[in-house]
Amino acid sequence: MTDILVDQLGGEDEVARLVNQFYDLMKTMPEAAQIHRLHFRGHGIDHTRKQQVDFMIGFMGGRQYYREAHGHMDVREIHAHVPIRQEDAEAWLVTWDAALDACGMQGPHVVKLQAAVRRVAAILINDLPDWRIGETA
Repeated sequence: MTDILVDQLGGEDEVARLVNQFYDLMKTMPEAAQIHRLHFRGHGIDHTRKQQVDFMIGFMGGRQYYREAHGHMDVREIHAHVPIRQEDAEAWLVTWDAALDACGMQGPHVVKLQAAVRRVAAILINDLPDWRIGETA
């Protein structure tokens, strides 16, 4: 068995399915409403889906599509303009876990992935002023 997490999940198409499930859930789960609001600015959900697929494939040991396009994969830099509260990080994680469940992804490799995304979520929490829906940048 390969040590590359992308392969353990079933390949790039399965990572794309997971990320798309995550964003589908973000738009429908009440628990995710607070993180969905963070996408009202910027490029929107559809753009974010593609960027997240590219990022996650590289994050999970696959081809570095995001790095090839943007020159880095520094999650703190990527999110530097976004107010991320503890509640936002927790909502992201709940939604991510729901997407994993919806995709039937389980096993030790998934536990490893969950631990990695939890570490990332924790380092993204910041003290930027919160955005209010309807405000412009």
